[in-house]
Amino acid sequence: MNGQHPEPSGHPGAAAYRCPQDGTRVPVEAAAPWRCPACGGPWDLDFAAGAVELKSLAGRVGSLWRYAEALPLDGPPPVTLGEGRTPLVPLTDTVTAKLDFLMPTLSFKDRGAVMLAELARRLAPERVIADSSGNAGTSVAAYLARAGLPCTVYVPEATSPKKVEQIGAHGARVVRVPGDREATARAARTAADTPGTFYASHVFNPYFLHGTKTYVYELWEELGGRLPGAIVVPVGNGTLLLGAALATAELYAHGLIPERPALVAVQAEAVSPLAGAFRAGSEEVAEVFRAGAEEVAQVTAAETLAEGIAIPRPPRARQILRAVRESGGTFLTVTEDQIRAAQLDLAGRGLFVESTGVACWAAVTASPEALGGREAVVPLCGAGLKTGVAG
Repeated sequence: MNGQHPEPSGHPGAAAYRCPQDGTRVPVEAAAPWRCPACGGPWDLDFAAGAVELKSLAGRVGSLWRYAEALPLDGPPPVTLGEGRTPLVPLTDTVTAKLDFLMPTLSFKDRGAVMLAELARRLAPERVIADSSGNAGTSVAAYLARAGLPCTVYVPEATSPKKVEQIGAHGARVVRVPGDREATARAARTAADTPGTFYASHVFNPYFLHGTKTYVYELWEELGGRLPGAIVVPVGNGTLLLGAALATAELYAHGLIPERPALVAVQAEAVSPLAGAFRAGSEEVAEVFRAGAEEVAQVTAAETLAEGIAIPRPPRARQILRAVRESGGTFLTVTEDQIRAAQLDLAGRGLFVESTGVACWAAVTASPEALGGREAVVPLCGAGLKTGVAG
């Protein structure tokens, strides 16, 4: 640990894994299965977030751990790289960008990765693995390095060389998997079944979602105890959207906001299974997106500049669709030309963002009517240095 952190506490705090489909519950421990053994779906977390009082935040630690009451890991000082507290920059009179590409590893995935690294540090597994199209793997590798834990990251063979280099620079072993993102996930999940392995999955492990929800807690704090009428987020596996849904539900339940904002989900038109299901209606969605969502309709991944959200079979599909509907939100899709134009437009405003990270700005500029005149915040999720200018 190089003297940077106290010894692990040996427990993750007062929480348990719970399957949202069949109610199966297991304690959070090193030997816990990485997915529900009954249905194979991802876990949620049985955890009651406490109220975060706005006036109590002055003088707190300058990272996402400032929202301690709302986070499921308590106890000794956690792993941190000072993640969070990213600035808001106006783009129009009604649309503001949150610059999450200014996080330590240059993407919003740091919000969830720090939670997984701290959980792994406390559980002390024999090995840690992750899978990613790039940004999540980089974040997990960096935070596990900070925690003093080695890891192996599975990536698709076509992953950006810059992202692969960044993962390896943090000391992680990189395994390139032939095929697409789905093939990579299958390879990692097979490895995850090895006893003594902690699967630092940004999709299946709910601690990641409790990290991404701090995006909305920061909005709430930065806007003086309120939220915009619409929160626009890119959706592949849905980790930022589901984190946002968690946060808005918690803030509303504690009476800290008068109503929950609409969640507007954005997908690349080339790979948009969730947008298609949303437009098809709830009955058809229930038929197509079954319990664990390993059996989502036969959608194949086309090539898209928004590689980070090119997920044809998101395991949390049903939860994502429900969260958008319950918020009164909608789905938008963007073309490759719109992604290219949005990246150049933002660069012309001084913001160089990777092609996946510009999807939300592309969507609101192409379909401003979708916001219904509401104030909105869009995330700029990853730095342009990770992928360069879209070709």
